[in-house]
Amino acid sequence: MKDNWYLEERQQEILKLINQARRVTVAGLSQSFGVSEVTIRADLQALASQNLIVRTHGGAVSASLAPELSLALRLQQQVPQKNRIGTAAAELVADGDAIFLDTSSTALATARQLKSRHDLTIITNSLAVAQALLEAPGVTVVMPGGTLQRDTMSLVGTDGLALLQQFNIQKGFFGAHGLSLREGLTDVSAAEAQVKHRMARMCRQIIAVLDESKWGRVGLASFARLEELYCVITSKQAPEELVQAVRAAGINVIQV
Repeated sequence: MKDNWYLEERQQEILKLINQARRVTVAGLSQSFGVSEVTIRADLQALASQNLIVRTHGGAVSASLAPELSLALRLQQQVPQKNRIGTAAAELVADGDAIFLDTSSTALATARQLKSRHDLTIITNSLAVAQALLEAPGVTVVMPGGTLQRDTMSLVGTDGLALLQQFNIQKGFFGAHGLSLREGLTDVSAAEAQVKHRMARMCRQIIAVLDESKWGRVGLASFARLEELYCVITSKQAPEELVQAVRAAGINVIQV
């Protein structure tokens, strides 16, 4: 890229790049445009104030991705399917288990079905999941530390995950932006994907919980390969061709 950008010109080029790439980092933009990270943050803030982009921890995403990042919006989508998937996922959990629930709206639906369990330990980086279990006396909630992501109501960052190595985590329930044969489970947030990747390595069984809209989609970052999955719990409306392809790979698919 050229040197000596004018302010408005640089911001328009940044906007164009974000709309093309869908997600950028402050460090990457700083290197590309040859200006300081402080300057890039100011540019991003100016674009965000015009609702042209959405600021994220360490970068920004295209405004078109805002619904994917906002838990409040995701909770309004495919509600019946997510409730059925959450119920089916909860049936795989036994009293005395230690499980992981991620920050997805489908994992939250699962948490709501576990309130009456006994001697259950739930590890999560989701504030919404923790809040849903406040009145569940038989459930112990463990949260690793991290940086608050307001849109997703989650804590991200891997520094606090070391304390979880003391737990034998039987099952991990993971939502995703998408599931594809090549990329596996993916997320639109690199920070969320990093946490999910680390947590998936700690779980004996990786269980994907996702509705029909997620099949065949690919997000920014992969966090689990297809062959690593124990099973997929999804809706009956999931595309049959992809469901059969996943089953052919030896992965159990439960449709509800």
